[in-house]
Amino acid sequence: MSADLRALRGDPFEQLLALEARLRAARMDAAAGEAQSWTGLGFRLGQTWLVAPRDDVREVIPPPSTTRVPNARGWMRGLANVRGELLAIVDLPALLGLPQAEHQRMQRVLVLNSRRNPVGMLVDEVAGYRQFTPGEQRAEMATQAGPFTPFLLGAFVREGQPWLVFSLHKLVQDESFRSAAL
Repeated sequence: MSADLRALRGDPFEQLLALEARLRAARMDAAAGEAQSWTGLGFRLGQTWLVAPRDDVREVIPPPSTTRVPNARGWMRGLANVRGELLAIVDLPALLGLPQAEHQRMQRVLVLNSRRNPVGMLVDEVAGYRQFTPGEQRAEMATQAGPFTPFLLGAFVREGQPWLVFSLHKLVQDESFRSAAL
């Protein structure tokens, strides 16, 4: 027991407050250490590399067979049965007005980490997890990124390669996404 806690031996309440303050300081030190890097899942749409926050994506799956939804917009690929659960599959490049992928064998579906919105986003390629440091942040890039801009949280540049931070949760809250019916 440290000397300053021994001095509080006669006052247990003050001793608990002192211990709580130490724990809070230790948690803040640990959180500061964790903030040295940011991790997200890298993926490509057309020629643009993006990264989704790790918590936005539950899993990555190959494109499943889908059943077309009548009177749905073209970017709504359809519904898929994924392990007994219905999942809406959205063609993300088509939704954003991008050209179709040349090589469809690289395509994957990013399943949104949400029970409320069971949706998977078809992307052109997945690059795996990427870690970025605060020095690689380029927030100004997120303000003029064409069709991606409304859904961006920021941007990074690593070794000359821009990575736009794309929020799948912002996308599913957008009015254009919610109006999938013709």
